[in-house]
Amino acid sequence: MTKPHLPLSFSEIDMALEGSGLITLPGRATITLESAFQPVYSLAHKRMIGMEALIRAKDDQGRSISPPALFSACNGITELIVLDRMARHVHVRNFTLLNDPLSWLFLNVHPRVVQQGKKMGSFFSELLDRFALPAHRVVIEIVEHPIEDTNLLQETVEYYKSLGCLIALDDFGAGGSNFERVWSLKPHIIKLDRSFVVQATARPDTRDILPDLVYLLRQAGCLVLMEGVETFEQALIAMESGVDFVQGYHFAMPTPNPMAMREFSFDALFSFFKSFAQNEETSKQDKIRHYQKLFDEMVREVESGISLEVAGRTFFAHEKCVRCFLITSDGAQVGLNMLSPKYAQNQDPRFKPLENTSDADWSRRFYLRRAVANPGRVQCTRPYLSLTGAHMCVTFSRTVQTPQGTLVLCCDVNWD
Repeated sequence: MTKPHLPLSFSEIDMALEGSGLITLPGRATITLESAFQPVYSLAHKRMIGMEALIRAKDDQGRSISPPALFSACNGITELIVLDRMARHVHVRNFTLLNDPLSWLFLNVHPRVVQQGKKMGSFFSELLDRFALPAHRVVIEIVEHPIEDTNLLQETVEYYKSLGCLIALDDFGAGGSNFERVWSLKPHIIKLDRSFVVQATARPDTRDILPDLVYLLRQAGCLVLMEGVETFEQALIAMESGVDFVQGYHFAMPTPNPMAMREFSFDALFSFFKSFAQNEETSKQDKIRHYQKLFDEMVREVESGISLEVAGRTFFAHEKCVRCFLITSDGAQVGLNMLSPKYAQNQDPRFKPLENTSDADWSRRFYLRRAVANPGRVQCTRPYLSLTGAHMCVTFSRTVQTPQGTLVLCCDVNWD
């Protein structure tokens, strides 16, 4: 039995759609394809800078078909590629009808199309030409974790880049996504999987490290988009994290015409964030000043000739003060760590191999470098994981004059 011919080339798909979204695939009733566009906002610009095209399908009875159901019903890779191309045709046509002269169009490409689409001939460049949409206004979203063939993925990314499109790595953090793909593919935009903002909402530790992840991605040369932002709290987390762009129900629902929507007002979010950030910083500085007074007293005692063991008693009277030690200006530790009695009794035995710090070299640590670069001035680190205790701490450091010459006094405060 002869298989029905599928419209695969651009001209065939363009003719099959005939300016509408009505399609007929073998073995299926007529399906209507429509576009819904969800705005993407720049936090710094406080306005929409793009929109993601989302497929909306209905059967001949007007019943909605979810995107997973729509694509999973395809009979083989050829039919899936045809459907993917038809969806992109509908999106590009509808986007140009919005008469938006500036915004990016975010377009998804099905992972299996990424793997097999090149075998089916050219399509996308002809599609852009047909609707006079410049390639530099298109952001191609690629979900990389189902694609195991790294070379094929690289070729696909390079193809879209060669057209002039931007590349977004979608759902970063889900499945098997990893930094190796970030470095090899060099996407322009990273879309953080929604699990990040969900976890950050539920877990303070995740919320604390999210800005560091965003910083790392930006250092890798990527702009960062947080999607799935659905509540005011999650919008605040996005602000704290330092992401460039946001997308989600809190800001705007998908709609056929985002241009007709009232622009989202960022005034309340920015006002709350500035107040919240100021209160957080004030609280942090008050906490630091409290421990710095204790550290200053210890500095005076050490410089007056009192031993580290004796000078540490007052410091260790405070529960959060856990460790003191001296190092030379080039990083060599002088003697062993002095531990608070309470902390010494409650050390985690699993990290015992890290306890002995004789002959340790701390020359790579910022608390040493900053103290040496600013003699006589107290330095305080950001919270970080202590190597010798496997807990979060901040380290106060300062050069001190001792009978052994200039050393750097360091004291750790538990910051869990």
